[in-house]
Amino acid sequence: MTREYDPTTALLVIDVQNDFADPTGGLYVRGGEEIVEPINREIAAARAAGAPVLYTQDWHPASTPHFAKDGGTWPVHCVADTWGAELHPDLHVPDDATVVRKGVDGGDGYSGFSVRDPVSGEEHRTELGRHLEAAGVQRLVVTGLVGDVCVKATALDGVGFGYLVEVPLPLTRMVELEPGDGDRAVAELRDAGVEVVES
Repeated sequence: MTREYDPTTALLVIDVQNDFADPTGGLYVRGGEEIVEPINREIAAARAAGAPVLYTQDWHPASTPHFAKDGGTWPVHCVADTWGAELHPDLHVPDDATVVRKGVDGGDGYSGFSVRDPVSGEEHRTELGRHLEAAGVQRLVVTGLVGDVCVKATALDGVGFGYLVEVPLPLTRMVELEPGDGDRAVAELRDAGVEVVES
């Protein structure tokens, strides 16, 4: 079942990249490859309804405080211009697609809307908000990887910026750095006013 779309509803496809969605990826999320085809159906439904479809892409430098080897949290993943950073080959990405790259300058880049310096904590906006404002978007459907990190952060920012936000759980997967992170993420989203849909 796909969502209902119209020109004021944007579909956001968050970080469906090889390092997350391929079993050989640097930060593979269990079941990540399973959401590609369902998201493709959402993309088709959104485009047929004239709804904007926007993609985000982690695009890290080879060394960044975001990575565990440099003092951060995460294994090396989505390094710019590598196979791991490429969008999954089965994901439908039109030639004219808007792709917002995040983490380019070494920031954490959890939310599609903003990046955060992992040392200073300073935040900067990405171009995602500008694209949504220009398109007259009022509602967001947030899908992709991963549900308890980048999808969650994007959805929470979306609510903070005044959008109606829906997160369909079948169109994401959780990385669960700590056991229970997925359930905690769902609770946090619902508490913030995000519509979390289980079907």
